[in-house]
Amino acid sequence: MFEGFAVQTADGLIFTVKGLVHPPDRLVAYLRYLPDPQGDREREGVRYRRVYRFEEQQEILQMRYPAYLSHDPVFGIQVQSVPRRLIRTVYDPCYHLATLRRRGPADLVEEHALRLVDLLQETADVPLKNLGISGSVLVGMHRPDSDVDLVVYGEAAGRAVHRALRRLLDAPSGPLRRPNREELAALHAMHRPDTPLSFAEFARLQARKVNEGRFQGRSCFIRFVKWPAEVGERYGDRRFEPLGSATIRARVTDDRDAIFTPCRYAVEDVTFLETAPFLRPGGLCVTLGAQTVTFPDGSPVADLREVVSFRGRFGEQVRVGEWAIARGSLERVVPRNGPAYHRLVVGGRAGDYLLEERA
Repeated sequence: MFEGFAVQTADGLIFTVKGLVHPPDRLVAYLRYLPDPQGDREREGVRYRRVYRFEEQQEILQMRYPAYLSHDPVFGIQVQSVPRRLIRTVYDPCYHLATLRRRGPADLVEEHALRLVDLLQETADVPLKNLGISGSVLVGMHRPDSDVDLVVYGEAAGRAVHRALRRLLDAPSGPLRRPNREELAALHAMHRPDTPLSFAEFARLQARKVNEGRFQGRSCFIRFVKWPAEVGERYGDRRFEPLGSATIRARVTDDRDAIFTPCRYAVEDVTFLETAPFLRPGGLCVTLGAQTVTFPDGSPVADLREVVSFRGRFGEQVRVGEWAIARGSLERVVPRNGPAYHRLVVGGRAGDYLLEERA
C-alpha cells in the first residue's frame, strides 16, 4: 500500500496513505473521515464527516485516537500512521476502477470519473492498469457535488498522461478545461488557510499546471505517482533529523520529478532568508560532519540539495533555471551509505509555500 490507497481501521476511521516508504508495522497515512452522527456523508447507514485541516486531524487523534500517532525514529517526527494490525479494509485505486468498469456507475460522479479515465487512457495511450480512482469515490464517501480524483501509477504512464492533459487543456474546445477566475477564487479560498499566497500568485502558479481542471462541469484532480520499485527506497535507507522551519532562496537545477507525488526539485546556490530552528534564533545551527556551523539569516549553505513535498498541490510550482522562494521544514538527511545533506520539506505545516521569484 502506498500513495493513493486508503484504509479503514478497527475504529471506523478512514485514512489516506501518504508516500511510498513506510515502517514495517505501520502505514503513514492522514485521517480523512471519521464517524460522526452530525456528519454530511453517509455510507452503509453510518454518517461520517471529512476532516480537512492537518491541525484538526492532529487534535482529534491526540484527544481520541492516540494509537494513530507515533514518533518515527527514521522520519524523526511524530507522524499520523495506522498500525497494520488495526487495518480492516484496504481501498486500492486500480482495483476500484476495475470494479466500477465491470458493474457500471451508480451515480453521475462515478460516471464522470469513468469518462475521464477513458478520455485520458485513449489520449495518452497508456494501459488501464496504470490508472486508478482515488479520493471520496474510492471509499464511497462522495456527494453529488464531489470532485473526481484520479491517480496515474508508473513514471512512463505518468509522463504520457501529463503530456495528454496539456494537449487537452490547450485545445480551444473540449471536455476538459482550466478553472475560470471564479473557480480559481474558490480554490484559493480553500487553500488559503494553509498556504499564504495572494490570489494573483495562486492563479499564476495554477496556470502552470495540468493536473487540476474542470471536466463536464466538475472539478478534477489527477495525481502522478511512481511505482515504489521505480524509486527503490526502503524504510531506513535514509534517516531524517528535523531542524526547524526555514525560508530559502534557491536556483532550481532539476524539475524532472516535479509532476509526481511526492515531488522533488534539485536546487543549488541556496540562501537562507529566514530561519526558526530548534537552536539559536536568527540563525541556523547545523552539524556538518564533526563540525557545528551557524548560518545567520541571509547566508549561503552548500549542502541543501533539494526541496520536496508530499502534497500534490506543490507539484509543478517552479521550473529549471528559475529562482525559487520556499518556506518549509528543514531536515538533515543521513543516508545509510554516503554523506549527509539537507533538504527543505514543503507542505507539512500551515504557512508553507513554494513559488518562483519575480523580478
